[in-house]
Amino acid sequence: MNQKQAGYAGASSASIQHHYDLGNDFFELWLDKSMTYSCALWQSDGEELETAQARKLDYIAQAARLPHNARVLDIGCGWGSMMRRLVEHHGASHVVGLTLSEAQARRNAEWMGEGYEVRMENWTDHRASEPYDGIVSIGAFEHFARFGLTRADRVAAYRAFFAHCHDLLRPHGCLGLQTICKGGNKRMSRQTVRDLVFVIDRIFPESELPWPGEILEASQGLFDLSYARNDPGHYALTCQRWRDNLSLRRKEAELKAGDEVVDDYLRYLGSSASAFEEEHLGLLRVSFKRIGGPSTGAKQSMKWAVG
Repeated sequence: MNQKQAGYAGASSASIQHHYDLGNDFFELWLDKSMTYSCALWQSDGEELETAQARKLDYIAQAARLPHNARVLDIGCGWGSMMRRLVEHHGASHVVGLTLSEAQARRNAEWMGEGYEVRMENWTDHRASEPYDGIVSIGAFEHFARFGLTRADRVAAYRAFFAHCHDLLRPHGCLGLQTICKGGNKRMSRQTVRDLVFVIDRIFPESELPWPGEILEASQGLFDLSYARNDPGHYALTCQRWRDNLSLRRKEAELKAGDEVVDDYLRYLGSSASAFEEEHLGLLRVSFKRIGGPSTGAKQSMKWAVG
């Protein structure tokens, strides 16, 4: 089943590669050593980025409530830091990672051994020989609905994701999810609006952010919400650390990606830090527990209204 046949409503492979295939060497300059490209979980402003990223990976692993020797699916596996953490620190026996980035898939293939599998595959196309004990997804949900969709179409797209995760999990299996979301009702300045439009146009084309209520509505009847937290300040600090790292190594970055790309990324990281600090954007970390029984699928009529 390809994206078109599935009625896929998310960002295309080309738009994902536009961002993540800029070059592994470019991202290595400003991410931490684990190449974790998502919001960290901080205990203090002064701690190392790598420490805060490891804490985040552990938190999402715990949100998935994995048994020992678990089979785990990582949807949007990036450069593999979560996969490694699951095997090396959480006792997973087999982890399958999905990515649409050729650069990420190549990089992961360089270090993977027994217990790991990476596929260049959309989640809509993924099939498993046996159910997973848990699913994790960090920083991928933002790409599951295209910019410009109506609210109803966004919820339908998100519901398709939850229905597919439901089908892939064992009874009472859990999904650990981290995603950026739209924030509160504070009035945005004109510059903030311009910056967010810039990020949509230049950095993450085709992608759209969910409202928290849309996520809850889409999961109804498929998953129970176990717990959730919203950490916009954590992403403000993460983006600022990334921007500081990129600024310090600007000349190296320009040689690898060009002046224009570096300028764009400095603006994107700086404006993102401000948007999280002002709580125009949120950062959700959520634990969902699968409701027992066969999946009702994405086409089930919805009788709820949340958010």
